[in-house]
Amino acid sequence: MKKQFIAVFIASFILFGVFYGILANTIFKNDTVVATDPDPLETENGTEDPVEEEKNDILFLLMGVDAQDVTQSKGTRTDTLMLTSVDLDTGKISILSIPRDTRTTVQGRQDKVNAAHAYGGAEYTVEVVENLLNIDLEYYVKVDYQIVQDVVNAIGGVTVEVPFNMRYSDPTAKPPLNINIDKGVQTLDGKNAHDFLRFRHNNAMTVGYPDGDVGRTKTQQYFMKELVKQTIKPRNLLKLPKLIETYFDNVETNIPIGVMLKGALAANKIDVEAMETETLPGEGSYIGGISYYISDGAQAEEVVRNMFGNYLVD
Repeated sequence: MKKQFIAVFIASFILFGVFYGILANTIFKNDTVVATDPDPLETENGTEDPVEEEKNDILFLLMGVDAQDVTQSKGTRTDTLMLTSVDLDTGKISILSIPRDTRTTVQGRQDKVNAAHAYGGAEYTVEVVENLLNIDLEYYVKVDYQIVQDVVNAIGGVTVEVPFNMRYSDPTAKPPLNINIDKGVQTLDGKNAHDFLRFRHNNAMTVGYPDGDVGRTKTQQYFMKELVKQTIKPRNLLKLPKLIETYFDNVETNIPIGVMLKGALAANKIDVEAMETETLPGEGSYIGGISYYISDGAQAEEVVRNMFGNYLVD
């Protein structure tokens, strides 16, 4: 099964923010805007109407699909799900990884959360995650695995520390898979970055993550931080045209361009080291011979409240 990873959208999002932020600053730096409108709370009879406080962050579900082309992903399962928020006041990024085997209600019965996309696409996946976490979720970002290779190659590779020798081959995969990455600090090109994120265990099942997909999720989160940190280096701003091309070729999203541009103001506040990453609390279990990830209701609620409290549904 192909391994997709959607962390690179965050790097793209930040890059677009930097780009538009610089552009806006250049165009409007000499302009001064003075507000002269009457108090928006004032009504004709002189009383004030309550106004709902506007959320000053962006919440979206990042999803990677088992497809070589994001436009041809109908009927496929998601391989990666990450609930992500960007605080526009502080620039803080918060990411909650949802293991793909998480057991929840899909089409009226208990199933793995990654099956939602196969039944109803991105919109239905958003609905299922809304119900799973009891949150108000509107936006999504969906990508295919090719974006990992394209972005990493565009910036000249990503340097990471590989936890163990990664060896795995599967000639039946499409395309055929041959993972061969040495333990230690390595600068990965696009293919090896993709393989690094895809690796679970070797063919003999003697080398791999002791905690399975949870361990791989931690590796994904680590890779995300390094990718963002290395992508936003000044030298890579010159590569924006290629990154933008990659973004539009491999990303499907319902986030309006106006919301994206709003995020430009927070781009210079991003602190990658302060990026908050968590995994939905729970543990693996076999039910009816099928492997599931069972979320811990009380702990999950606490984590969601701490990370995305203003989106909780009362």
